[in-house]
Amino acid sequence: MRVTAVIERTIRRILSPIDPGLMWIALAILGLGLLTLYSATNESPGRVAAQFGNIFVALSLMWIVSQIPPQTLMRFAPPVYIFGLILLIAVALFGDIRNGARRWLNLGFTSIQPSEIMKIAMPLMLAWYFQKREAVLGLVDYGVAGLLLLVPIALIARQPDLGTAVLVAAAGCYIIYLAGLSWKIILGFIVAGLASLPLAWSVMHDYQRRRILTLVDPSSDPLGAGYHIIQSTIAVGSGGITGKGWLNGTQTHLEFIPERATDFIFAVYSEEFGLIGNLLLILLYLSLIARGLMIAANAPTFFSRLLAGSIVLSFFTYAFVNMGMVSGVLPVVGVPLPLVSYGGTALVTLFLGIGILMSIHRNRKLVQT
Repeated sequence: MRVTAVIERTIRRILSPIDPGLMWIALAILGLGLLTLYSATNESPGRVAAQFGNIFVALSLMWIVSQIPPQTLMRFAPPVYIFGLILLIAVALFGDIRNGARRWLNLGFTSIQPSEIMKIAMPLMLAWYFQKREAVLGLVDYGVAGLLLLVPIALIARQPDLGTAVLVAAAGCYIIYLAGLSWKIILGFIVAGLASLPLAWSVMHDYQRRRILTLVDPSSDPLGAGYHIIQSTIAVGSGGITGKGWLNGTQTHLEFIPERATDFIFAVYSEEFGLIGNLLLILLYLSLIARGLMIAANAPTFFSRLLAGSIVLSFFTYAFVNMGMVSGVLPVVGVPLPLVSYGGTALVTLFLGIGILMSIHRNRKLVQT
């Protein structure tokens, strides 16, 4: 009995940082992702086993981060941001070129993609800055925050990596909006952005222009730039109401869908589980977002409210952009479907965000000193 009691106390102590609501929702999405991945890889147990390894690492890091108080995370914000900038500069100078993009930094024993660090470092840094300036917050502070945001975005877009640049920009913009930026100023930026579209078009890479043109008319290049969108929309539409059934997707198993284990895994899921499956997945994402927003609303400090809000809305951006590009509503920008697509780096980043949310919830009754 004494041994059993010790084991029970140990288990409770290990699980104490975990928020059950967030955890069960995330595990449900992961379960759907593993089922879809098994089908997308032509029933390859090796790829699924590798994803289990990625999940183990991601959950371990989530558990570690969930035990770090928000006050400690705030102290780490500037060093993590500066470290991320240094790595981005190192990529620009010494990074490996793969498929025409310079995104990876070779460390000898492994390669890393420093732009992923900015998905967490950016909201940390901006939340830290606004917390420090909360009492005297003015228009100049929003300008400084914009500069802190633009520098890494420019470095990431230069690689080029439009998908990651969009996600980092979204995380930073959410912080700036939640910090109280006036709607009039936001509207002014939107108008200025629309006015600058001709300039943006002129500085875009050729492949980026092709993606936008292909979005308007995929049939203009059905075997080239339009192939991804055409095949993915066929798969999404052919799923119908109930889907073709698990492992029965013809577009998937005849290998018409490109990148079906990563960026276009939603097409595989839609074909096999149909509209009902899509509604279930969307409901799970909305539940995760709703739980995260509740945590943000009950956060005790300005820093933790901003950080939690940005992380939660970034989850929405991940899902919205991926589903939009697979469905042919948005350009293809290389954003994975959160907790479903195969890959370790994005999975670790997402679970680090969940771990931060758990930390904020766990310390919601503590007052910052």
